[in-house]
Amino acid sequence: MEILQNANLEDYSTMRLGGLAAYLTNVADREQLKEAITWAKQHRLPVIMIGQGSNIIWKDSGFDGLVICNRILYYQEEPIGDKADKTVLVKIGAGENWDKVVERTVSRGMSGIESLSLIPGTAGATPVQNVGAYGQEIRDTLVSVEAYDNQTGDFVIINQEDCGFGYRTSRFKTVDRGRFYITMITIQLRYGNPKPPFYPALQNFLADSGIVNFTPQTIRNAVIAIRQAKLPDPVLVPNCGSFFANPVIEESEYARLQVAHPNLPNWPFGDGKMKIPAAWLIEEVGMKDFHDIEMGVATWVNQPLVLINRGAKASQQLLDFRDRIAHVVNLRFSILLEQEPELLP
Repeated sequence: MEILQNANLEDYSTMRLGGLAAYLTNVADREQLKEAITWAKQHRLPVIMIGQGSNIIWKDSGFDGLVICNRILYYQEEPIGDKADKTVLVKIGAGENWDKVVERTVSRGMSGIESLSLIPGTAGATPVQNVGAYGQEIRDTLVSVEAYDNQTGDFVIINQEDCGFGYRTSRFKTVDRGRFYITMITIQLRYGNPKPPFYPALQNFLADSGIVNFTPQTIRNAVIAIRQAKLPDPVLVPNCGSFFANPVIEESEYARLQVAHPNLPNWPFGDGKMKIPAAWLIEEVGMKDFHDIEMGVATWVNQPLVLINRGAKASQQLLDFRDRIAHVVNLRFSILLEQEPELLP
C-alpha cells in the first residue's frame, strides 16, 4: 500500500481548492480498503474515503488523517426472473466512473438510469446524496449497498429500504456520516424503452427536437445535450456541479410567495410540499453570471446553481461567496438555500 504524505487536496476536488491531507492512498479492492483502515487505526488517524472529488469542498485547514481514494472497479450483469420479465441486476464497483456505467447499460438497451447521464463522480457516491436528475433518482433502481462498517469492522449489505433516502440525502450523509465506506452498489434495470411522461425540461427538449422514438439512448443523448448546454465541464472550469439544492417548502408558504411573485415556478413534491427551483431564485436576485473578481468566484453564465472557481486561492473565498448568495435570496424570498457539495472534513 503506497501512502502519500502532505497530499495537496486541490488535486482531489473538481473545485480545485483545499489544504493538505496528512496522508492519502488509493484502494483497488476490499482487502486494500481493510489494510488502509487498519493502518489508520494503528496510527490513531481519522479516515475519509472519497471518489473523484466532484461533490466535495475541502476546508483550507486540510485533513490531519488518512484520505482513501476509492478505485474499486467491478461490473457484472445478472439477469433475474424469466425471459418475459427482462430485468437485470447490475453490480457496480464503487470506484467506477458513474457516467461510464450509464453509457454501458444504455448501450445494452437497459433503462432506469439513462436520465442520470453525465453526472460526474463515482458509482459509490450516488447513494450518499441520492443522486437525481430529470425525474430519476438512484433510489428508484438501487437494490442494495455493500460497505465496510467502521463500527463493526465487517462488510455489510444495506438494502434500499434501509438507506434512509430523501431528497438529495441518505443515512450515509446524515446519521451515519463517516460510518460506512461503500465498496459496491447493486441496481435493478430492465431491458426496454422508457415511457413518457418525462421530466418537464426533458419533455420540452424532446418535443422541440422532434424526438418521438424514446429509447434509453435517445433519452441519454437528450440529457447530455441539455447538461452540456447548461453546465461547465469540471475538467475545463473548476466546479462541483449544482451547489444548492432546490428548496422544498410548504404549500402555504408557496401561496404566500406567489402573491408577490406570480411567476414563481414550482413542482409538486407530495405531502403538502412544493419544490422551488433554486436557479430561478438566484437569477431573480440578479446573481446569474455574477462575478466577484476579488474572491475569484462566480456563478456560471448558463446555470446560476453552479459556482465556479475563477482564480480563488482558498475555500473560504468560495464559502463567503456562497453565503452572500444565500443571504440575498433569503432577504428577498425568506428561503434559506442549502449547500449540496459536502464540506470536508
